Amino acid sequence: MLLRRTYLAVTNAFAVLRLLPMSDRDKDAEILTLRHQPAVLQRQLGPARARFAPEDRAFLTALLKHLPRDALRRLHLIVSPDTVLRWLRDLMRRRHANTCRPRRTGLPRTVASIRRLVLRLIRENPSWGYRRVHGELATLGIQIAASTV
Repeated sequence: MLLRRTYLAVTNAFAVLRLLPMSDRDKDAEILTLRHQPAVLQRQLGPARARFAPEDRAFLTALLKHLPRDALRRLHLIVSPDTVLRWLRDLMRRRHANTCRPRRTGLPRTVASIRRLVLRLIRENPSWGYRRVHGELATLGIQIAASTV
């Protein structure tokens, strides 16, 4: 997926570089041609819908997210402006979910000094079981679960 997005970004960057030496007349002709193609596609598809890959959705959303809704409605797009805005909301929701997800699941790790102390007690007293070690730690005022020992 990352490779496909990188490829899409690089090809679009080269497309922008290709537009630099073009005259305004050539750009206008290309824009009119590109505007005509979605109209033809919509006529051919009829009630069926065009399918977009996630990276195509991300690219279209990145291009169109700064335009106001009335400007989006004036554009001749295959998808409705509401669909583009929904894609943007979905991207933001997924991005927020990924950044807010905790890195480690489960209980927090035991402090290193307590781990060393437990291992030292076990090493120096091989006849003690985990209950005795847990009791000695509790006597010292260290709160730790017996299952951690």
